[in-house]
Amino acid sequence: MKYIEKNPIIMIIIGVIGISLSSIFVKYSAAPSAVTAAYRLIWTVLLLSPAVWGKREVRKELLSAGKKTFLLSSLSGVFLAVHFVLWFESLSHTSVASSTTIVCTEVVWVALGFAVFLKGKISRKAILAMGIALFGSVLIACADAGGETHLYGDVLALLAAIAVAAYMLLGRIVRKNTSTTVYTYVVYVSCAVALVIMCAISKVSLFAYGYSAPVVGLLLSVFSTILGHSIFSWCLKFFTPSFVSASKLCEPVVAAVLAGVLFGEIPSLLQLAGGVLVLGGVYYYSRIEKE
Repeated sequence: MKYIEKNPIIMIIIGVIGISLSSIFVKYSAAPSAVTAAYRLIWTVLLLSPAVWGKREVRKELLSAGKKTFLLSSLSGVFLAVHFVLWFESLSHTSVASSTTIVCTEVVWVALGFAVFLKGKISRKAILAMGIALFGSVLIACADAGGETHLYGDVLALLAAIAVAAYMLLGRIVRKNTSTTVYTYVVYVSCAVALVIMCAISKVSLFAYGYSAPVVGLLLSVFSTILGHSIFSWCLKFFTPSFVSASKLCEPVVAAVLAGVLFGEIPSLLQLAGGVLVLGGVYYYSRIEKE
């Protein structure tokens, strides 16, 4: 552990690989998107529960949390569930490169939501950055317009980005008075419940697809959630938030390379140009936000 703390960049690399594997794992699931997402969250809750309930101070905070905290955290979990279903479904219709890149526009929608609903202010530089990212998304959509369902997949990825932005905005409100551990746990539990309800409403069985869904769900939970997003939170102890945010932008690149090797998905020049603009715009915005 001391070696890792002296060389935290190792954890950044592990985190990037972890989140990049998310779209790859989803491609291997034979189950509907809601089922795959449900298993991811069920496994995540099961793996985190011992750590949450085993610590007295965390357990005490969780049990004493107010109704507003639970309500907003639960609503945040519902938006996260919608995000997972839309994003996983988009991967069935468009390329990994297009889907993961478009989902990266979440920061644009977070900024717009912050301005509209939380009365925040957006600078001209930020507007320019968001415009660049959105224009890049348009280029990707144009590149995919000739595909049978690629454009539909791109739209789903865009809606997934908006859904996760709503999840982030609610989290910003709740975490003012709630620890990250308690907030995250309530979100994951409500997200898992929401996904199971979605499956029930859609009359989709959680047990009709053999080992595919639970195995992929476990891999997503371990690699993409715990060894992915959780590691980035840990890395904030050693790196600036801007560096950690910029590191996450490696996800579409690594995921696209893996998809090219495993699935033969080779991005077109227009897709590459759009991807560069999206990631460049998002990176530029992350730098502006820290000024």
